[in-house]
Amino acid sequence: MDETNVEDQYAIKVGSRLRSVRKQKKLSLQAVEMASGQEFKASVLGAYERGERSISVPRLQRLAQLYSVPVDQLLPQDSAFDGGSAEFLNGIGISDKVIDHVITIDDYESREGSPRRFRWEPEVKVTIDLSKLQQVRGPERDLLKRYLDMIQVQRQDFNGRMITIRYDDLRIIGALLEMNVREMTERLEELGLRLVG
Repeated sequence: MDETNVEDQYAIKVGSRLRSVRKQKKLSLQAVEMASGQEFKASVLGAYERGERSISVPRLQRLAQLYSVPVDQLLPQDSAFDGGSAEFLNGIGISDKVIDHVITIDDYESREGSPRRFRWEPEVKVTIDLSKLQQVRGPERDLLKRYLDMIQVQRQDFNGRMITIRYDDLRIIGALLEMNVREMTERLEELGLRLVG
């Protein structure tokens, strides 16, 4: 493959990522043009997304700021690592299907006269309103924001309105704030961050 063809293929992959993130943000090309003060004309952004033009690094950085995502999320992922986790899980006999139940060391029941035994917890999921997170004050907000930003990057999910976190995420956040899962869930409700329904 010659160098020009490689560059063209890379521009197409970058364009695909640009389009994917813009659509997750539910923005039209025209909305991006308006939000950027016409720095990113709809026609030029469309050309970037189709891979017809290559975007410069400074413009890519400004677009990442506009979308409120890390700049590396606008770049294609290294295909050398695609499928690595699935191969690992298959190699140890675990599928990548959703786990229905989790068990943890701190989830046990103790009865008088009987040994401690673990109980299975159905996977708890909590949906957090990210737009309300900006209104929360104090160290809780900073910790939640950093942790939820990390989850968004891992999931490639930048819709920016809400995020659903799992039991283990609640447990980790709770531990950092010296709370158990129930207390953490209640605290999210008190802060007005938990979406129900």
